Amino acid sequence: MSSAGPEKSSPTVVVIGGGLAGLTAAREILVRMPGAAVTVLDASDRVGGKLRREEIAGHLVDVGAEAMLSMRPEAVDLVAELASPEDVVTPATTAARIWSRGELYPLPRTRIGVPFADSVVTGLLSRGEEERMRSESSAPEVGEDVSVGDYVASRLGDAVVERLVEPMLGGVYAGHARSLSLQATMPAVWGVARGGGSLLEPPVVDPQGGAPRSPFIGLVGGVGRLPELLLSDVERRRGTVESGVIVRGLERRGSGWRVLSGPTTEPRWIEADAVVVAVPPPAAARLLGPVAPDAAGALGEVEVASVGVITLAVPAAEVATWEGSGFLVPPVDGRGIKASTFSSAKWGWLAAEGGRTAYLRASVGRAGETATLQREDGELVEIAAREVAEALGASPLTIIDSHVQRWGGALPQYAVGHVDRVARVRRGVASVDGLEVAGAAYDGVGIPAVIGTGRAAGAATVTHLRGLTSRAGE
Repeated sequence: MSSAGPEKSSPTVVVIGGGLAGLTAAREILVRMPGAAVTVLDASDRVGGKLRREEIAGHLVDVGAEAMLSMRPEAVDLVAELASPEDVVTPATTAARIWSRGELYPLPRTRIGVPFADSVVTGLLSRGEEERMRSESSAPEVGEDVSVGDYVASRLGDAVVERLVEPMLGGVYAGHARSLSLQATMPAVWGVARGGGSLLEPPVVDPQGGAPRSPFIGLVGGVGRLPELLLSDVERRRGTVESGVIVRGLERRGSGWRVLSGPTTEPRWIEADAVVVAVPPPAAARLLGPVAPDAAGALGEVEVASVGVITLAVPAAEVATWEGSGFLVPPVDGRGIKASTFSSAKWGWLAAEGGRTAYLRASVGRAGETATLQREDGELVEIAAREVAEALGASPLTIIDSHVQRWGGALPQYAVGHVDRVARVRRGVASVDGLEVAGAAYDGVGIPAVIGTGRAAGAATVTHLRGLTSRAGE
């Protein structure tokens, strides 16, 4: 048996998971407590989790998330701390459409798929479906959490769920509207439901006005640069990051911790004063079982969905006349893909870098659907190329290069009751000194939300470490 770890003269922390949440937590600890010895252990071949770049047709391209919400401060603030201002970009276009019933329709103004009274849905919805939507049913105030699909359908009709809400939620959560929590995934709509108001009433507009800003930002070179920047900063601050390390167990040791990794024939233990668990729900539940069983039980109830991203490099001339940033696909239409993004049209830096080569991508996979993702890479590429061309009414695409990225168990499902489930996790974790959790399972699956959990875990860890130092000095 071998033992490894930082010198005990400094407070020691092990962060389990080198995705965005884990790296953010590690950096937060090092920023707040420069003397801490922080070790990040990540099971993958490289850090970054679901933010990743791969070389396709000679250029590095995002094969995970490729944009960040700018309406929340977490991602904007972190990027400002790590990147140069000129590296932060906004999309050249965000004019998306919906491919429904064999036609492309402009994506109406909605609240995550829930339309407003002035939303233009003609064509996307049939005349009868639109009449049903506009004759919104009244509903009593909601007391307990309900599914998005059941609630919206009861107010605006099934077609609104099938043609608008489902494609939007499928893109964000890879889930199904009839299973996802209204309270967790649509807090604004939840507020309306709790108050018994109209779903069609638009949000209050800022009376100060001003030019609208893009709801998204990106990075020159791709959002996959963000974990690379985080890694560089963590190492600059003397943190240690190890890839290809699978953590197999956690143990309490007095007031501290022991973290077990390595094969059973050659176990490796690392001692630490505090631990941050920043891995997906199934792995987190296994690790927390012996030390925080209530939290582990709640995490064990969180299902995950697997998705795939198919990236195609094509001659720029073949897509030069295409409009907008891409399209969403309602699952009711039975297509193979659920969305497509015209990456080179969306990001000016990629268009310039690609030159005569343009990039587009398609996504597949929803919770509980495994058949599509079981197909071979070549078949997924063929499906994506065929359906994207069909949607645009274009000739068959010439594939210069392609890449299929499968994200197994990538997206936690915010099922009905998720807010209460997360509260149980946090109560269980709070009862154990020196333990924190972070990741996409808690406050949202988007980049800003994940960053927020990492920063909160890092800050709470430092508070704990300072308490230990204070008690030791008494």
